[in-house]
Amino acid sequence: MPINKNALIRYKTIDKCLQNNYKQWTLNDLIEACSDALYEYEGKDIDVSKRTVQLDIQMMRSDKLGYNAPIVVYDRKYYKYEDPDYSIVNIPVTDKDVKVMNEAIQVLRQFKDFSLFKEMDGVLQRLEDSVYASQKNNRAIIHLDKNEQLKGLEFIDVIYEAIQNKKVIEVTYQSFNARKSSTMKVHPQLLKEFNNRWFVLATHKGKFITLALDRIIKIEIIDDLEYLDLEVNGDEYYKEVVGVTVSNSRAQRVQFWIDKKNAPYVITKPFHASQRTIETRDDGTIFNILVQVNFELERLILGFGDSIEVLKPLKLRERMQKKLRTAISNYAPKEI
Repeated sequence: MPINKNALIRYKTIDKCLQNNYKQWTLNDLIEACSDALYEYEGKDIDVSKRTVQLDIQMMRSDKLGYNAPIVVYDRKYYKYEDPDYSIVNIPVTDKDVKVMNEAIQVLRQFKDFSLFKEMDGVLQRLEDSVYASQKNNRAIIHLDKNEQLKGLEFIDVIYEAIQNKKVIEVTYQSFNARKSSTMKVHPQLLKEFNNRWFVLATHKGKFITLALDRIIKIEIIDDLEYLDLEVNGDEYYKEVVGVTVSNSRAQRVQFWIDKKNAPYVITKPFHASQRTIETRDDGTIFNILVQVNFELERLILGFGDSIEVLKPLKLRERMQKKLRTAISNYAPKEI
């Protein structure tokens, strides 16, 4: 069950109060303590209601969060722990909990080289030491694909903070096709990762552009320009594409055949969320996806080599034929 930050602050505050056996705690005392704690942590007045604290106590008493706190009422108005040594921070951790937490730690450690996660390293180390002291001697058994030589990762923090703080950035950028770099002022909207590369979706002169972080040379924050926040929903924006290239074109129904050997891989790892199985034949399977035809889709199709055949639309089929003819010519005998 997810816990929001304010609720967690209240639980910890109530727990701290009830550990203090030198004072008698009424419900009003607990309400006041929770209000003070929220002001201290959040920096603003938050009115904690009587009902809220009563529900907090009920939640702490239950096993929903694993607390099972022995909170009792005496003299009909005072709250205390029946076990004076109890605290929600002293809940025993089971072997299963240790296993799950250590697996999570190893997954997070796979991101250690990303600048966005650098500050997590100390947190992970403390968590690791507290949960299972010998974990540092164990090898990681989960390995995530990553590109440690990728350029531009140092810009993730800057762009992330610019989006968070609604700031315009000036980017010096040089695409693979450009002979020299150019500088532009853009409004960053979203960070996107695809195929081990990072991109920033931004607006420039009222239009969306996608910039690869490994082609960025320099970034500067611009404070004197008003930021345009389009509140881009990544799931919606990239809904009709494979990869990061979004055009103004309408999504098309792409139909393709995959041979019998590779069809199970495409079934278990679809090309796109819209993928549907149209027909299963002796020689393979025919699939449909509803997407915009872009560079990334073409690369994905070409990656299947002779195991795939594009059936529709005709334009994409002809484009694949042209690329494959060029590929064949590359392998023609040449004089050395």
